[in-house]
This record gives sequence, C-alpha cells and structure tokens, in this order.
Amino acid sequence: MSTSEMTLQDVGIAGALLQPLKVISTEGGPVLHMLRSGSPLLPDFSKGFGEIYFSEVLPGHVKAWKRHTLQTQHFAVPVGQLKIVLFDDRPGSETRGTVRELVLGRPENYGLLRIPVNVWYGFAAMGDAPALICNCADIPHDPTEGLKLPVNDHSIPYKWSEGGV
Repeated sequence: MSTSEMTLQDVGIAGALLQPLKVISTEGGPVLHMLRSGSPLLPDFSKGFGEIYFSEVLPGHVKAWKRHTLQTQHFAVPVGQLKIVLFDDRPGSETRGTVRELVLGRPENYGLLRIPVNVWYGFAAMGDAPALICNCADIPHDPTEGLKLPVNDHSIPYKWSEGGV
C-alpha cells in the first residue's frame, strides 16, 4: 500500500478521520480503491460484517441530518462530489460544538471518511450531476438506532444554502 493511502487526516472532529484513496488509471477507465486489509480505517469486524450500500444524491438536494448511536460510517464518493458537513454535540467530546465542512469525491478529493457514532452528518451533491456515496458500515442498518433531524434544524449551527451547497 502506498504511503499516501496510509496517511490519515484529522478533519477537526474527534474520531473523524480521512484517508486518501488510490485511483489507478487504466485504458478503459480508472480502478478506485475503497477499503483493504491493513487500512487504518478498516472497520472492526469482530462483531461481524455490517453492510455496504450506495446512495445517490441528486443535484440541489440535501440529505441531512442523521447520526447513529451504534454504527460507524465509512464513506467514499466514487462518482461526483459531495459537500459533507459534520457536527459534534457529544457530551465530553473535546470537539463538542464543532462544525466541519469537507468535500469528498473525484477527481481531487477521493478518500475514505470515518464518521464515529453520535456525530451528526449531512451531505449535498456539488455541481450539476448526481453524486454516488458508498458506505461501509460496521453493523447492519437498524432504523431504531439512528436519529434524524430536519435539514435546517436550529439545534445544529449550520445553514444549508439554496441548492445544498
């Protein structure tokens, strides 16, 4: 594994990390890494495998706000670009009250983002094309363990602009 793939970037929320991912150019189109053995962001599968799913985000739409109480998220954006916003309101967290924006996706910002439990997140497609997000979760989706808030809920100090970005 290359050094750039092992480099973790702190995104300013305790426990949230970004790992740049490798894109291998080939004649017929690129090969995109997401997760492999030895990755510092490899989920803890000692509880068993969770799930991998894809979600398409249409231009002008915001998917927010959500947090999980048990599930850790591992996001990669192989198609398009997303603005992802994180908010930490966890009691006792050293980054409590912090909001962070980041861009994830190709071509410049392809990476794997780990979002720890109890951190609020939302995202919106950037540009005029849909974006595709892939999530490798450490436990299967359970609608009873996730919490949701409306997109412009006043308890989160962030205002999504018109069109999401």
